[in-house]
Amino acid sequence: MSIKILSTHKALPPYSRSTADILPYIDLWLQAKGQDERFRRKVERIFRYAQVDRRYSIMDIEEVFQQTSFEEKNARYAEEYTLLTQQAVEGALKKANLQPTDIDIIISVSCTGIMIPSIDAYLINALRMRQDIMRLPVTEMGCAGGTSALIYAYNLLLANPGKRAAIVAFESPTATFQQDDMSMVNMVSAAIFGDGAVCTILGPSEELKPAIIAGEMYHFYDEIDMMGFKLRNTGLQMILDKEVPNKIERHFKSVLFPFIEKNGLTIEEIEHLIFHPGGKKIVQMVEGLFADLGKNIEETKEVLRLYGNMSSATVLYVLERYLEKEIAAGEKGLMLSFGPGFSAQRLLLNWE
Repeated sequence: MSIKILSTHKALPPYSRSTADILPYIDLWLQAKGQDERFRRKVERIFRYAQVDRRYSIMDIEEVFQQTSFEEKNARYAEEYTLLTQQAVEGALKKANLQPTDIDIIISVSCTGIMIPSIDAYLINALRMRQDIMRLPVTEMGCAGGTSALIYAYNLLLANPGKRAAIVAFESPTATFQQDDMSMVNMVSAAIFGDGAVCTILGPSEELKPAIIAGEMYHFYDEIDMMGFKLRNTGLQMILDKEVPNKIERHFKSVLFPFIEKNGLTIEEIEHLIFHPGGKKIVQMVEGLFADLGKNIEETKEVLRLYGNMSSATVLYVLERYLEKEIAAGEKGLMLSFGPGFSAQRLLLNWE
C-alpha cells in the first residue's frame, strides 16, 4: 500500500503583528544602537519589500527587543515548543481521524533552540502515545528540515509497512534575534522570519491523498558556510550568504531534472509545486525558473506573505494548503527545500 500524507495541521504562536506595526520598533531599536538615518531607511526598505505582510511570534514585540541571555531565550523557546506542538499534533490527529496511540513513529524537527530530551518525549507523555513508539529528533537541518523529515518518514514506513508516522516541526527565529548585531544578515533575517509549529501525519489510506513516489537529497560540495547558525553567548546568530539565490539558480537543473526523470516523469507532468519560501530573492528567482516551464508557486508566495519564513515548518504550511484543495487522482506534485550543508531536499507526490 502507498505511503500517503494523511493530514497536516499548523499551530500559530500567540502574538502576531503586521510588518507596518513592527517598523516603528525597528527604528527605535536602531536609533538606540546609534545607527544613522540612512542606515535606518535602508533597513526599513528591507522590511517593506520582503514580501512578508505579517508574522507570528512566541513573544510579544516588547519582549523581543529586551536584552536577554541565551538561557532566557531558550527557556521561552522550550516553553512554547511544548504547547504549540501538542496543539499541532492534536489537530493533525483529528483531521486524520486517528488517536495518539495510532502513531508508530514520531519525528521532531527544529533548529532554533535546544531541548534535551527532545520534544517528542514530552508529547509522548502529554498525549499518552504508545510506549514502544520510535523517536527520531531531526536538528541542524534548517529550512530543509521539514522536507528532510518527510524523506526520513517515507523510508522508515517503507521498511515498516502499515505503520504511521507523525512529523512535528517547530521553529522560533524570534528566539535567535541578535540585539547587538548590525549586519545586513541580521536585518534580512529579522525581516523575513517568523515563528510557527506544524504536524504532518503519514501512513496507509484508501482515501484520495498525496502518496510519496520518491524522496532524495542533493548536496552541494564545499558550500558549508552558505547558511546556518553560529553559537554565541547571546544565542544563535544567523549565517545567510547573499550568494544563496545565485547558487540555487546555477544548480537548479541538476537539482530537479535528473531526480524527476529517474522516476519516469518530466517537469511538464508536475502540476503542483510545493516550494519552501526562503525569502523574497529566492522566491523570485525560483518563480522565474518555474515560469519558464509554465508553472507557478502562488501558494508558496502566499505562505511567505501571511507567516514569513518559519524555517523547517514553512514547507509544511505550504503542503497544508495543497491538502485543503480538491486535486484530481493522478495529478503530480513536487516538494523542494534548500538548507544548511548546503543541500536541496526533493519529494515527488502522486494523488491517488
